[in-house]
Amino acid sequence: MRRTLPSLLLLLGLLQPAVAQQFQQEFGNARKPFAEVVALPSHADSRYLPGEQAELRLVAREGGAPLHGVKVYYKAGAEMFLPETPDSATFIDGEARLPMGTLSEPGFLACHYEFLTSDGKKHSDLIKLAFAPEQIQSFTATPHDFTQFWRHALAVARRVPLQPAYTPVTDATDSLVETHLVRLRVGPDKWMRGYLTQPRDGKKHPVVLCPPGAGSQKIHPSDYFARRGMIYLKIEIHDNDPLQPDSLYDIVSKQRCEGYTHRGIERPDTYYYKDVYVGCARAVDFLCSLPGWDGQNVIVTGGSQGGALTIVTAALHERVTMCAPFYPALCDLTAFLHHRAGGWPKFFTASYPVSRIGTTQEQAVSTLRYFDVVCFARLLHVPVFMSWGYSDNTCSPTSVWAAWNAITAPKECHITPSSAHWRFPLSQDRCYEWMLRHLVPTGI
Repeated sequence: MRRTLPSLLLLLGLLQPAVAQQFQQEFGNARKPFAEVVALPSHADSRYLPGEQAELRLVAREGGAPLHGVKVYYKAGAEMFLPETPDSATFIDGEARLPMGTLSEPGFLACHYEFLTSDGKKHSDLIKLAFAPEQIQSFTATPHDFTQFWRHALAVARRVPLQPAYTPVTDATDSLVETHLVRLRVGPDKWMRGYLTQPRDGKKHPVVLCPPGAGSQKIHPSDYFARRGMIYLKIEIHDNDPLQPDSLYDIVSKQRCEGYTHRGIERPDTYYYKDVYVGCARAVDFLCSLPGWDGQNVIVTGGSQGGALTIVTAALHERVTMCAPFYPALCDLTAFLHHRAGGWPKFFTASYPVSRIGTTQEQAVSTLRYFDVVCFARLLHVPVFMSWGYSDNTCSPTSVWAAWNAITAPKECHITPSSAHWRFPLSQDRCYEWMLRHLVPTGI
């Protein structure tokens, strides 16, 4: 009987797991990958002085034997400004050396490499090296009326009652923690939703706000902090209902959120992020109204866009006592105009040209000064824990360092050069330990 191509592909798909399982039973599991690759910068700490030449050494083995005679193609240059045409080097006795050049001023060099091993697999990575990162300064100047603008915006939002509406979430509730989906009115025309998870012990607790990363993905309940004795609110900034079926949620969120990062960018008063920034501060108002709050400790933490909103909220809200951002976005937003890597969402680049922004470059720059996270970092006065990596190509380490260097409050960092737009579990553990050390005793 003749089989069609789709049916043959389906049959092969069904057979592959069975064949793999049979192979494992017969010959055992491989306990290591066939090809192992390590990228080693010429300075072990990935840090250089301007003018120093940097080199990346790749060490590769196949089944324990040194890779030999294989070409590796790479592009090296200033972060987010890599050349179009790659260079190449060859593995000799398991090693390939990739000269990356240098920078004449503080910033980051980047190198993207790729090569094929004999099993047909492509190996690639992005490595970035720091040049005097503690000297990186932002190109964004704080507007003279910055504080006045945000105080007024928050005061207007606070005239509207929060009107919290609770929906029990039974599958995230047990004898130790209780979870509700909460909808809050955080401004005259702005609502947010979030999962509120609280310990069920009748005691008073610190409160933790977690703003979300970029986009409009569904949020889900988390008991990480609640099971450690803290009240936790994980918010969604677009007022999308996470209890909707996925198919409906995707349609609604796309209609509501598409292009939100440049919506209303013509003026500070109309920019989408204005209500978001203020709304996060109002979410803290809500947490501080809960009877289970200990009356002292207010923590904000999040990553990427959530890291940006963490810094913003801590700068805007007078009751925040700790600020713990991870690889924050929206930092040093005009840096690309100076041929230096800026922060997400990468305004003024090929992926975000002025034509897509929908207004003039001059007007966009004027508006973004009020929303650049570096300007909020300059206002922080509470303890800060920040963690980020060097290989991040979403929130550039150059832009994150610009924010870090602007902070004059007590601060502690955990930098992991090999991480990208994600964190190691150890970084989260360090953050939580830092939080415990900075809790204010309440005597309750």
